[in-house]
Amino acid sequence: MDTSGSAPPLRIQNDHEDREQNLICQEEPSSSRGGWGAAIFIIFVEVAERFAYYGMAGNLITYLTNELHEPVPMAAKNVNTWVGVSSLLPILGAFIADAFLGRFNTILVSSIIYLLAMVLLTITVSVIPLHYQKAMFFVALYMLSVGLAGHKPCVQTFAADQFREDSPEEKKAKSSFFNWWYLGITIGASAAILVVIYVQDNVGWAAGFGILTGAIA
Repeated sequence: MDTSGSAPPLRIQNDHEDREQNLICQEEPSSSRGGWGAAIFIIFVEVAERFAYYGMAGNLITYLTNELHEPVPMAAKNVNTWVGVSSLLPILGAFIADAFLGRFNTILVSSIIYLLAMVLLTITVSVIPLHYQKAMFFVALYMLSVGLAGHKPCVQTFAADQFREDSPEEKKAKSSFFNWWYLGITIGASAAILVVIYVQDNVGWAAGFGILTGAIA
């Protein structure tokens, strides 16, 4: 009696099932990762944010002294206070992202706040009467800090997570991503300093802030 004929088909079937399971296991992680397509989009989001931030911060003391008529020491104090608050609030933003909202929702909410702050700043420098302008300007300025608080600690890590660590090709792409990330930041900041500040000084503050608002939108 020959009993060996039934064993190979069973073994072949098992091997086939194992291969299918391995393929499924390999495909499942990639379905939640956007790769370069998502990472490039997020880089452009960061370029726009850095463009807006440096376009705002780079000429802020000029606006406070020339338009709001603050003495230079007071204007410098206000700028330093705002920069300090904007640098510390991301600690709170990171906690909220990790404990409650998650990074994507935190980025989304903070970007909306950021945009609303830029819209308010543009309206303030263009149509708000001078005796209300200072109060509205600082409200909008610190709204911008709240937007930064959620944006700054989340975006870079969220973009880096679009690449899988278990794939050699994507791990290499992740290393390349950081080079493009910092190049984008440099381009955004340089463009703001060279272009937007020129527009603010020579065309008008409304036009300068309007460019920044458009970039964030």
